[in-house]
Amino acid sequence: MVITEIAGYIGALIIGIVLGLIGGGGSILTVPVFVYLLYVNPVTATAYSLFVVGVSALVGAIRNIQKGLVDFKTAIVFSIPAFIAVYITRKFIVPAIPDTLFSLGEYTVSKNTGIMVFFALIMLIASFSMIRNNNKEDKPRQAVKLNFPLIFIEGFIVGLLTGVVGAGGGFLIIPALVLLAKLPMKKAVATSLLIIAIKSLIGFIGDIETMSIEWNFLLSFTAVSIAGIFIGVWLNKFIDGSKLKKGFGWFVLLMAIYIIIKEFTH
Repeated sequence: MVITEIAGYIGALIIGIVLGLIGGGGSILTVPVFVYLLYVNPVTATAYSLFVVGVSALVGAIRNIQKGLVDFKTAIVFSIPAFIAVYITRKFIVPAIPDTLFSLGEYTVSKNTGIMVFFALIMLIASFSMIRNNNKEDKPRQAVKLNFPLIFIEGFIVGLLTGVVGAGGGFLIIPALVLLAKLPMKKAVATSLLIIAIKSLIGFIGDIETMSIEWNFLLSFTAVSIAGIFIGVWLNKFIDGSKLKKGFGWFVLLMAIYIIIKEFTH
């Protein structure tokens, strides 16, 4: 048990280091670390992940606000539907999912299996986004009319998806901010962290109201992850983040395949 706890906290440190190095993506590992290393129930793991992701993103967002990289107007328009959707998902939808989703003969798919497989599918999408790594250099952009209705709808959809799996969803948010809000890539990444922080932490409130939280464990795990962020930011001076992001994308792809195989051969 001690060994698995140590492995879990090492995982927390790695999550933070990855976040500090490439500015996102590391949070996609939070649920697998909770479930497979610390043996936390998947539903509880997605709740804990929202807190870890939210606090970690908030640390990054504060740094970006100090640098003047956050577009507050877009963040507010995107965050409002996103945090409403996450809160509804955590407070009402996740608790309402039946313990047994469906049965095929002797084979039964449980709620926990369903959540982990759905999470793995989200990981697959995230991995392709990181492997493609289409971060183009920022170019001056002409003033455009922001497509706020589409931003609002996208925010709600992202809130629903990430509410179920407990992920940050930067791989969904950043393209939306670039395409719909016409933000340069650096501003999109910085603004996405503020959106992730707001929606994740407010969504976690829905969990506080429906389940008991082991605060000592959760706060210590989060503290280790935040320490990892600062290590990652320091390492970023010596390591090419874009190359690392692509390599990490392949790792996430393998992790997603592992989760699917493990859940269906459970």
